[in-house]
This record gives sequence, structure tokens and C-alpha cells, in this order.
Amino acid sequence: MMKLTLALAAAVVCAVSVSAEAQTLKTIQSRGVLNCGTGANLAGFAVPDANGVLTGINADYCRALAAAVFGDKSKVKFIQLPSKDRITALQSGETDLIAATTTWTMSRDTTLGQNFRPIYYYDGQGFMVKKSMNIKSAKELSGASICIQQGTTTELNTADYFRKNNMKFEPVTFATNNEATEAYESGRCDAFTTDASGLYSERMRFKSPGDHIVLPETISKEPLGYVTRHGDDQWFDIVTWVHFAQITAEELGVTQANVDEMREKSDNPEIKRLLGKEGTFGEGLGLKNDWAYNAIKAVGNYGEMFERNLGGGSLLKIARGQNALWSNGGLMYAAPIR
Repeated sequence: MMKLTLALAAAVVCAVSVSAEAQTLKTIQSRGVLNCGTGANLAGFAVPDANGVLTGINADYCRALAAAVFGDKSKVKFIQLPSKDRITALQSGETDLIAATTTWTMSRDTTLGQNFRPIYYYDGQGFMVKKSMNIKSAKELSGASICIQQGTTTELNTADYFRKNNMKFEPVTFATNNEATEAYESGRCDAFTTDASGLYSERMRFKSPGDHIVLPETISKEPLGYVTRHGDDQWFDIVTWVHFAQITAEELGVTQANVDEMREKSDNPEIKRLLGKEGTFGEGLGLKNDWAYNAIKAVGNYGEMFERNLGGGSLLKIARGQNALWSNGGLMYAAPIR
């Protein structure tokens, strides 16, 4: 989700010219560091650990991108931004991309000067309630008060859902997601709604996480994408193909642990192309031919990133579901490197 104000969005879109946008890779290389705009402290996506190191699938992806560009995953500067500031930061050049829980919608894609691709997480909006309410379905929330962040797609989705089901609700809106979450936990609302991944993440911060349940309904489509500025196809391609390389690596069994061995010993032509041993695919991106090798060496393949940040190896324990590979019944599918 991403909070929007139309006046602000219009101003920042007009402020950046296409000619300036077309220099992103050169600007990053000249600067010597990738500026990655992330969300603010959402477990599993972007949150500092006990040592202040940013962790999460979005943080890992930006490290992979830095490794592809520089051959060094440490050459990334994380800029944690509240939802309302992300568009401005991207359009002004403060950040080179948005790697946060930002839903791809038509208005954002066509009127706000943003390109969405790839989709790195297929999500959907849900509801969380206290177990003590003994509610098993969102269909039982008629008349409930619901905590919602203002200015997000969550507001419209909630209104649409209750209208379609001939139900009424009392929206209790807040400027930030943290405020909405805290209000729900304190008992000011009967339910809290946001993307399902966000519900699981926020629940981990509660004093008694086990006292709350996520209801089974998913009421919207929330494809979360990495976001770049309009007008720079080269940078858009790099952001896309680093993700595709991570998906391809998972398909081919290439991991952070075995990528060196695979690079030197594999006879599989797909692996050779992926890891830069055959072909000159990096040249088309403006990168060295070991771009994908460096990205995988830095953080692993997509499945590894998912597992440690969101899946069974994390506190969230979110099932892969739609985010499994296409060959395992999911939606994760990469265009071929050839």
C-alpha cells in the first residue's frame, strides 16, 4: 500500500524531465552507491535487526541489485520512507527505485510517472480481529469499526467489499499505518485491515500475538512491484531482470551456496547463460556479464529470500501460496535469458 495526495503527485511528476530520468544507471555508477527507497519498519520486508542492519525481502533485493551493478552488495544506501513520501523521493531522484509494499494500480502506473515491474509478491487485503470476538469470517464484520490507514487503496477496497456484501462498517482512519495498528491493538476498533502480509508482520509486534487472528478472506488483488521512474528503459530493464535472474536461479537449483560450483562445472546451457559463462547478456543491460552471478552470490535466489524473510525460516511463517514458482502451482514466472 502507498499513501497518495493528488496535488503532491502531480507536482513531482511534472518536476522531472524524461531526459533526466534516462541517466539513472550512469548517475548510480557515478555516485558509487544505489539509493534504495524502502518502507518504514515492516517485518519481513524492511526492518532493522538488533544491530541496526536492515533486513527483509525488499532490503535483500536492493543488495542483489547493488551487486549486479557494482559487484558489491554493500554499495546500497537504504532510505526508509513513509508511504506519503515515496513518490516525491523517486521523482526527485532522492531514490533510484521504490522497494516497498507498493501495489501496482492503473492510476499509479499511468498518471504518477511510475513503472511497475516486476511483481515480487502477490498479496491481497485481509482483516485481523481478536480471537476473543469469536469471528471466523469477514462476512461477520457487519457493523464493526475498522482501523484503516488514510489515503491508501485499503480505504477503497474496504468500502467496496462492504458495499458489495450489503454490509455496513465504521471506518476509523489514521494518517499512518503505525497509528492504525496501535489503535486496533488498544481496542479502539473491532478489526484492522491492510495487505495480508502486513497483517502477519504487524501481529508480530503485538504484546500477545496469539490473541489475534487473520481472517481467511482476501478481498482484493495487491500485486506488489518494484517501482522506477517513467522514461528510463535501461534502468527499468535492470530492475526487472535481476528479479527474473533470481526466479530463474530457483528454477534451476542455483543457490547462494552452490553458485560458484554451478558456474564452473555445470553443463546446463541455461545455467551458463544465467551465470555469464556463455553469451553477452549483461551488455544489453549496460552491466558486466557476471551481473546475475553477483546478485545470486550476494543474497541467493528468490526462494531463499522468501524463506528467510517471510517463510518457514522467519517468524512470520507465511506459506509461499501464489508466490511459489509457476512449476509448483504459483505465479512466479521469469522470462527466459536467451
